[in-house]
Amino acid sequence: MFSKWFGSKEPVKGPKAPEIMGLYLGGSFQLDDLRLRLLEPELTIDGAARTHLIQAVGEVNLDTGGKILRFYTDDDAFLQVVLDGGDTEQHITDVKLWYFYETKTVGSDSQWQQLINSEISQPSYGLEDNRFNRVWDAVGEQSPPVAMTEKTYEQDGDISETDQFVMLYERPIGHDDVEALLVCGEEKIIDNRADRCLVISTGFNLQPADIRING
Repeated sequence: MFSKWFGSKEPVKGPKAPEIMGLYLGGSFQLDDLRLRLLEPELTIDGAARTHLIQAVGEVNLDTGGKILRFYTDDDAFLQVVLDGGDTEQHITDVKLWYFYETKTVGSDSQWQQLINSEISQPSYGLEDNRFNRVWDAVGEQSPPVAMTEKTYEQDGDISETDQFVMLYERPIGHDDVEALLVCGEEKIIDNRADRCLVISTGFNLQPADIRING
């Protein structure tokens, strides 16, 4: 996850950032106002922007052969598109808009190990007055965080990588929908030193029809 770490690693020049659904680095999109007005009273976030400028793009290649694309915006948010089995719109299985809720620095190796071993993944996770239930349950008693690496493309052409340890949670809301919670431990190696943080984000489902690309 990007979590406002622009330029925190030595840049590496590379290929063009991924694109999907007309979303691209430096572009912008609008969200359906009616959809947001119906959802917002049920959500943790308040005052979501209707127009978003894409400031960075993240890409995660999953072990299952799928892919996650994240379009980070100027409203402290990111639009996430999940693909399975290919890179075209026909392979999209999930679209969510996420907002960063909280970022905390992890100051020691022992704190980091505690996060990975017991805090990121729990049967349920409380946030404000709500409780979210874990979605990614493994076989057996333990459900460890899912490990992934995100490559992030910035507008100036720089590329960086972040190792992530992630767990997804959900809680039901009205209209037969859910609010999602993403709990993520992030690690970057900067000048041979581990820079770590805990990032908590909340999100909600969107349909491609809820998104309008600004030409």
